Amino acid sequence: MSHSLPAHEPFPRTAEAADAAGPLAGLVRLCPPPATRPPAVDRAGTEAALGTALPADYRRLVETYGCGVFDETVRLLVPGADRPDHDLLAQTAEREEILRSLWDFADEEPPAELAEPGSRLVPWAFEEGSGAFLHRLVRPGRHPDTWTVLYNEGRGPLWEAHGTGCAAFLHGVLAGTVETAYFGYLYEVRKPVEHRFEPVAEALGG
Repeated sequence: MSHSLPAHEPFPRTAEAADAAGPLAGLVRLCPPPATRPPAVDRAGTEAALGTALPADYRRLVETYGCGVFDETVRLLVPGADRPDHDLLAQTAEREEILRSLWDFADEEPPAELAEPGSRLVPWAFEEGSGAFLHRLVRPGRHPDTWTVLYNEGRGPLWEAHGTGCAAFLHGVLAGTVETAYFGYLYEVRKPVEHRFEPVAEALGG
């Protein structure tokens, strides 16, 4: 369902905001993107369908890497992906339905971060093989570049909040510097010395 685009408070003019490309630059150094630029996405159509602008760091992630998986662990959701399970809009609608069912009919409570009226979640990635999703916390009246990350374990009721954007969080996950109770497969099994992004065509044998 489409929503009208809401007004946001002005973007905070801080040193961190001015260096918005910093986390992505670090991620690119740590995990090189594909040599071929990924296909452009329909930003206007995606934002209209979501009812909100996309955060700049997410847009840069998609523009730089496209649809694929980091270290066989974190799969980036991209607008217009060929498969519904990789598509940002399809997964947003699916996760909204699943979570609403859990909160309405199962013995689960939404995360405390959704207590603010009008707050909602937009998924941007998932952890391979775990059922876990990474979301952005959309807060009414707040600029999209201030949205932070929520990790939901997927097969359980627990949530983990991170006060950062998706590019910085992803960099921290791959570098092993983020404080998290999750990503055990990456840290305990794979233990990569070099980090790799695999485009979806390669991952699926295309």
